[in-house]
Amino acid sequence: MGETLSVVARHAIFNANGVKILDQGARIDLSTYERLMQHRLAAPIEDSVSANQCVTSGLLRQRVERLIAETPFFNRIAAERATRSTLVAAVAGVPMPDPIGFQLTVAHELYPSIYEHLVRTSLVCAWLTTHQTRSQFDVGQAAAAGLLHNLGMLHVDPALLQRESVLDRDQRRQLYAHPRVSTALVERHAQYDSSVARAIAEHHECLDGSGYPRHLRGADISILGQTLSLAQVVATLCATGQPAAEMQLSVLLRMSIHRYDDALAKLVVSHLRPGLDNDNAGLLLLEGVIGFLHEIDALVCRWPLKIAADATVSVRRREELGSLHAQAAQLGRVMAAVGVLPAQLAGIDQSALDMPAQAELSLVTREAAWQLRSLARLARRRWKLAPDETLPDELRQWLNDADAMFARVAHHEVTD
Repeated sequence: MGETLSVVARHAIFNANGVKILDQGARIDLSTYERLMQHRLAAPIEDSVSANQCVTSGLLRQRVERLIAETPFFNRIAAERATRSTLVAAVAGVPMPDPIGFQLTVAHELYPSIYEHLVRTSLVCAWLTTHQTRSQFDVGQAAAAGLLHNLGMLHVDPALLQRESVLDRDQRRQLYAHPRVSTALVERHAQYDSSVARAIAEHHECLDGSGYPRHLRGADISILGQTLSLAQVVATLCATGQPAAEMQLSVLLRMSIHRYDDALAKLVVSHLRPGLDNDNAGLLLLEGVIGFLHEIDALVCRWPLKIAADATVSVRRREELGSLHAQAAQLGRVMAAVGVLPAQLAGIDQSALDMPAQAELSLVTREAAWQLRSLARLARRRWKLAPDETLPDELRQWLNDADAMFARVAHHEVTD
């Protein structure tokens, strides 16, 4: 960022041994930064530098107002003038110590997709909280949690920020750890209530235990954590350029009733208008979608439950597999609830369906395949193979089949 903005040392910068590396006011460019990073610094780098065009409350206010004006979903949730005023004030009023303002500026200048996601999440989290309480303090804390929840993504391998990149084991570990990094960055500042830091730590946790990094369940996740978990999903799908965004969000939430707060998810769905419109450019329809759904249902029914009763398997692993079986069974129930089990699809010809119906079936199939792949990844992480150990054959085959199912759906030939 120092190549395009004036970034300077706010005070003299010392290494951990007390040796001064840089004088106060010194300009920091790429070469200076690389020299600084060769040392273990006495204070975090973001605490020691400033930029001449930092993100301010005024800039946040302008961006939220534009989002509400330009995005149909945001326009709906803030249709009433009083609600709009409350939400704009909550996001613009998030406390911004200099180090936090600097990191938001890094996001704004170098990673605009992260910055936009933070602002959208702040807006949605504040809105959801207005339906839980009338306390302006609580709404403000929700806005802060939303605005800061992904700061940890600024501290990971940049490859993680490339949408199409294939992540290695170390990069995936960083991804799973980013809520902890975000929490550590926020906990340094007394301006934020402890509930904000806790919610940030929980923003990828899900009610059924399928989230990360701690696999928390139900009431073990704070109310604000549950709200933020849903808000960041809504914000992701409300990004500019998402094809049929509201239909995607409607499908995701209806197939994730076990993951998010039911009342809040229904609130979001009630404000969606999921019919296909001009935003459907780029939405790809799966060919043979009904066949895929039959295969996914068969795979769900084939979960290797016998291993959970195998006395040669450790108690911990049997308990983990039992928990994972419950998640697989839940996916089957969700598919029944949205009407895509084989018996419910009997006699239906995909080609005879209208465009919205084909689009919804395609989205349901992709979501079901994604949940299968997520379950497979979770099973591998929880099994925790020792060196030279292998998975039981039945479990290994199921996990491989789930991965293959997802790959086939993700890369299957499509038609516009």
